[in-house]
Amino acid sequence: MNRIKWIFLLFIGLGSCATRAPVIVPDKPVLPETEQYIAEEFSAESARDYITIIAGGDNLYHAVMVQAGEGGDYESAYSEIRSLVMDADIAFINQETLLAGTEFGFSGFPLFNSPQKLGEALAAVGFNVVNHANNHVMDKGEKAVFATMDFWDTIPEVTVLGIHRSAEERNLPKLISKNNITVGFLSYTYGTNGIALPKDKPYLVSLINTEIMKNEIEALRPLCDFLVVSMHWGSEYQHNHSKNQETLAAFLAEQMVDLVIGHHPHVIQPVEYIERKDGTFMLCYYSLGNFISAQTRIPTMLGAMAYVKIGRPIGPEKPGIVEAGVIPVVTHYEKDYTNFKVYPLYMYSDELAAKHRINRNGMEMTMSYFNELSSGIFAEKEIKRNPFTE
Repeated sequence: MNRIKWIFLLFIGLGSCATRAPVIVPDKPVLPETEQYIAEEFSAESARDYITIIAGGDNLYHAVMVQAGEGGDYESAYSEIRSLVMDADIAFINQETLLAGTEFGFSGFPLFNSPQKLGEALAAVGFNVVNHANNHVMDKGEKAVFATMDFWDTIPEVTVLGIHRSAEERNLPKLISKNNITVGFLSYTYGTNGIALPKDKPYLVSLINTEIMKNEIEALRPLCDFLVVSMHWGSEYQHNHSKNQETLAAFLAEQMVDLVIGHHPHVIQPVEYIERKDGTFMLCYYSLGNFISAQTRIPTMLGAMAYVKIGRPIGPEKPGIVEAGVIPVVTHYEKDYTNFKVYPLYMYSDELAAKHRINRNGMEMTMSYFNELSSGIFAEKEIKRNPFTE
């Protein structure tokens, strides 16, 4: 299977938190024929209906972010990206921490549980697809997973991925239809930090298992026009995607998946088009990094949001990608871990960076650093504006 890369890998040393990691930006790459393929097959003039997808990475709430339980204000952290989320037809987020309620105690690393007001804030901002298939989903045990599902039942407009009450529920298709286009979703994680799933409930969390994945993809593929798979995978703090990620991505392309949304490494990784057996392409975002967190490594402050526009041609062809790109985002927080906020990189500034707690600790985190890191990873696919305002 041919792998068509339009991003060159960026090699970054992730030294200690005391100094800024160096950025090595490769020569500007030449866009491959894949871009020409998409432009010719799905031009604005030839498409009749559209649906847009925005996807964020790890929404990772540490203890310092939880504040005083359910009294916390979480919605304000997303005020600067709210318009991006609200304007998308589908807005995806990887909710890295459980939302199991007060009974399980609010906590951060290593066993997370966040206030349910955080989930309410995500829904209010406009996220309508939430993934829980990640390595922290079993942090508080199976009862906390069920409590998290019970919470999301109170917000029925949100589609929850990766956790299930029963085998029958797991087999129910996750579909969102709008503008004459149906999008299907599946989600998987590499593991649960060594906490085993209940022996009598192997369906509780969707784990990466290619045999099961193949069967689930084959069952869902005929029911949707466009198939999205969320993958919690890869090596933490590594900007280069791993061989295992490459192998799994090739497997997903063989199964005719259309879009892969990757997360877990806590830093951004490249994006690729991977050719499928029929000559079309799967789009793979290997890692969108952190959406928001209280981590302290400078590279973890730069995450990303995937932007994908799907169009249905006027003719008999199935819907495909019209536009795709990446909107880099910055996690901002200040002295004493206050004023957490997510900013699109195009709205961030050196003035804001000067207030960041990391810089107050004597480190060097600048717009120049973020811009070099983003352009080195994403190149021409970086979006430096709100794509919905054009």
